[in-house]
Amino acid sequence: MQLGDARTGKLAANIAGFGRALRRAGVQVDSARIALGIEAAGLVGVERRDDLGAALEAVMVGREQDRLVFRELFDAFFRDPGMAQKLLAQMLPRGEGKAEPVKRRPRVQEALAPRKPNAPETLRPDKEMRFDAVMTASDLQRLRHADFNALSAQEYRLVEQLARDVALPVPTVAARRTSAGLRGTRPHWARAMRDAARTGGELLRVPRRMRRRQPLPLLVLVDVSGSMERYARLLLAFLHAATRHGRGRCDVFAFGTHLTDLSGAFRMADTDEMLQAASHLIDDFAGGTRLGDSLAMLRAAHARRLVGRRTLVLLITDGLDTGEPKDLERELGWLRRHSRRVLWLNPLLRFAGYEPVARGAQVLHRQVHGMLAVHNIETLDQLAASIAAVMDR
Repeated sequence: MQLGDARTGKLAANIAGFGRALRRAGVQVDSARIALGIEAAGLVGVERRDDLGAALEAVMVGREQDRLVFRELFDAFFRDPGMAQKLLAQMLPRGEGKAEPVKRRPRVQEALAPRKPNAPETLRPDKEMRFDAVMTASDLQRLRHADFNALSAQEYRLVEQLARDVALPVPTVAARRTSAGLRGTRPHWARAMRDAARTGGELLRVPRRMRRRQPLPLLVLVDVSGSMERYARLLLAFLHAATRHGRGRCDVFAFGTHLTDLSGAFRMADTDEMLQAASHLIDDFAGGTRLGDSLAMLRAAHARRLVGRRTLVLLITDGLDTGEPKDLERELGWLRRHSRRVLWLNPLLRFAGYEPVARGAQVLHRQVHGMLAVHNIETLDQLAASIAAVMDR
């Protein structure tokens, strides 16, 4: 083998280090993919930088949502002389007229950050990732107001744990069944006789029949398209933790190019197991959005999930639909007629002065009963009050 061959020297070590950087950025890269990357680099050579990047991307990236992170990290890791000069200039002492640093995605910044000696490559276990005295109140406040899409990989994991502790009291309505109480229009004679048996046959008070209160049935539709990738997982974890303790009926569907039923996965007790099961069920993750077709599938195959026009529908999407607006208008009209309220949980409300300009967003804005923000922990805390306000209105 000739001296300086691409398959010898430091290339293998550099690709292994690049794989570890990808792993710190949240890209799923194991040793097998790193070995394939080393083999691919030996086959295509290093004469053309774009060929090397395409070869490594083909074997080391398995999810569509990780491609932009890979390309940005590849440009920074295998940098050209111009990029090296920029990074070197950032490390030198800076004067008043310093240049602005290169803006990168938070996941890439975290992967390129210097690491302490003997620091582990992987994140700490979930049980150790908690806020302690080391994290100041300002750090916690910043994470509570940070947009989910602007978090680094480790911050995203921490915020996901915070979201699981947020409560979501579902509005209640009067049920058909009754129980004994202090108020009511009719006496509850069965309860009165049982009370009289405890007092020697003497009837001290006559309880009344009251209608029980029960939470509204929930129908959750979560957008899992590419533009919603950072929101879908976190909001699924939030909703599972908030509705798993016997708080009424909850049916969950994911939609992208088609509809996927996640209700079975949502019955699992553990949130991590639910997320793993949901990832196996969803086969159109990070694809397009065809809400009209998905609602047509809901009407054809799952119309019974809408319980007697009492169901509260939570539609989680950014409204960037690629289907026909007339189909979406028809299906949303049907959904509105067969449910109590249809609420649009829109992460794009993080932008001040947001207006529904896209065709699908305009249809949603006309058909839904209310539009609520769900882009950070603070908005999740306020979600229950916002839902109650829309229900009262």
